[in-house]
Amino acid sequence: MSPVSLADVATWISTDSQPGSGPRVAVKDLIDMAGLPTTAGSRAIAERAAPATHDAPCLAGLREAQRRGAARFVGKTNLHELAYGVTGINAAFGTPVNPLDPRRVPGGSSSGSAVAVGAGEADVAFGTDTGGSIRIPAACCGIAGLKTTWGRVSLEDVHPLAPALDTIGPMARDISGLVTGMALLEPGFTIAAEAPRTVGRLAIDADPKIDAAIDSALRTAGFDVQPVSIPDVDAVIAASLTVLGAAAWATNADLVRTSADLIGADVLDRLRRSS
Repeated sequence: MSPVSLADVATWISTDSQPGSGPRVAVKDLIDMAGLPTTAGSRAIAERAAPATHDAPCLAGLREAQRRGAARFVGKTNLHELAYGVTGINAAFGTPVNPLDPRRVPGGSSSGSAVAVGAGEADVAFGTDTGGSIRIPAACCGIAGLKTTWGRVSLEDVHPLAPALDTIGPMARDISGLVTGMALLEPGFTIAAEAPRTVGRLAIDADPKIDAAIDSALRTAGFDVQPVSIPDVDAVIAASLTVLGAAAWATNADLVRTSADLIGADVLDRLRRSS
């Protein structure tokens, strides 16, 4: 296992070049892996982190696949610091470069995982999603991402942001890759033979070009699209962000009190505003 220089494109916190076969799998650096420190993309965590003594339970499927020669672990990926941001910009560890357009942000917080897949450096990446942290970078980098149902994949030994909202899910270039990722996260996972073809479409205030692109993609995929409306959706979103912010402060308050000088300005400001 080798650390990645900050001078390198900052997709990775560490890389692994061990030989093997099967899909190349990257792991967001919130998830404990035996022998490696977990940095959460933060100097405040990294400077005191010891190598983990054991793997997080969510990695059991990956490790079994590695033993069978059916998967390769290729490294731990960078992220928006403490998983608390949507841009993927990270002043401490560098910002992964969006493979679609280097002038644009990669999205966060699972920025490194999205870029690793989008750039062809991994076939599957594990990310985490609390309020969009898989879905946002997947959209920014032109790949697929799945936010799993809360509680479906174990969060034990995964650095928390908002434990009552945090989830773990796969990222890949396409749906087939997501199926591979889910089978690693949840051994025995299968998809239904006949998936539902009706989807709800919640329209929000967005650029008309984006709305049109979404509608076109859904039609091309052959879905029966049903419009959905949520009364006072803006108030619902505001309330959800308040809940997330309060939980993020509760998780990180001690870190702010002891190591504020090591936390990026954007994340520190957001945490303090949530206190």
